[in-house]
Amino acid sequence: MRKIEKSVADAYFREKNKFILIYLAIWLGVSFGIVLFAESLQFTIFGGFPFHYFMGAQGSVITFIILLFVNAKVSDKIDAKYGIDEKANEVLSAGKTLDH
Repeated sequence: MRKIEKSVADAYFREKNKFILIYLAIWLGVSFGIVLFAESLQFTIFGGFPFHYFMGAQGSVITFIILLFVNAKVSDKIDAKYGIDEKANEVLSAGKTLDH
């Protein structure tokens, strides 16, 4: 596997960490923000359940799963941008074995 310059690696991890913080903020807002404002969200959906109950029980899980797929797509684009591509790494490491 080829070496990556420190400045490129720093920029790569800075960008990855920025998106992770954004995803965590979205998940935190959906998971706990709805509960904090439950008093003002007094309307019902799906079989008479209150909106805040639905978001606490199902909405945060659904949001988390969506964020997993978004993270995978965005991470692939960031990897390609910085030349850390799975296919390139497979070609570089093809046929090499570990010596004991």
